Amino acid sequence: MRAVEDVDAALELQLVGIGTGNPAHLTLAAIEALNQAALILLPRKGEDKLELLDLRRHICARVLDGPVRIVEFDLPQRAADGDYLAAVADWHEAIAAEWLRQIDAYLPTGGGKVALLVWGDPSLYDSTLRIAAHVQHERPLHVSVVPGITSLQVLTAAHRIPLNDVAAPVMITTGRRLREQGWPVGADTVAVMLDGNCAFTTLEGAGIEIWWGAYVGMAQQALVAGPLGEVADQIVRLRAQLRARHGWIMDIYLLRRRSRG
Repeated sequence: MRAVEDVDAALELQLVGIGTGNPAHLTLAAIEALNQAALILLPRKGEDKLELLDLRRHICARVLDGPVRIVEFDLPQRAADGDYLAAVADWHEAIAAEWLRQIDAYLPTGGGKVALLVWGDPSLYDSTLRIAAHVQHERPLHVSVVPGITSLQVLTAAHRIPLNDVAAPVMITTGRRLREQGWPVGADTVAVMLDGNCAFTTLEGAGIEIWWGAYVGMAQQALVAGPLGEVADQIVRLRAQLRARHGWIMDIYLLRRRSRG
């Protein structure tokens, strides 16, 4: 089923990339979009991730220069068992239904601009655009995207390294794929996101450098870099300590094979 055409829709969903939680990462376009919204939706992801909600609250308090209705809602939970992709699809549909409930409750006329603050950028390992497509199946809706700074950009900036070698490609993948499929064929540089189980520990460390970061761009940023075989255990220990301290963790890392020349 095709999404409803959104060209003439009275309802606009603005997906605003906010970087990694640092208000200084917001673009002028992002600030303008938030100030133009009639409704801003902030997801609650449970007690263990209240800091993520607080960061979104802080951003709104920092950049809004007039009254905008801000509504917090409980984000549906993804099923932890069963087929992963099926669970994700059901989860996205549940989130879309929740967005519609909030829109119907707080924009009863059915028109206006609704803003969602998207961590990093909506284009990179984020499902907000896919969820928006579910909403479009149910309601005429125009979707606009304000790009944001990605955690990958902040990671390379923090370590002061280029993302790629000269004229060389980069593979961006997930921890799940790295663990299940190993080092991607044909890649010398691999950026890994969404890794909850330190998949780099499954690799043969010889000849591989790692640049790792947690909470990149935030006040609690932590960085480790070096030969994978020498620093892997340090990263595993530090990651566990940080997760216990803060109740949640977001980390990302870049792997690069040393030149064989």
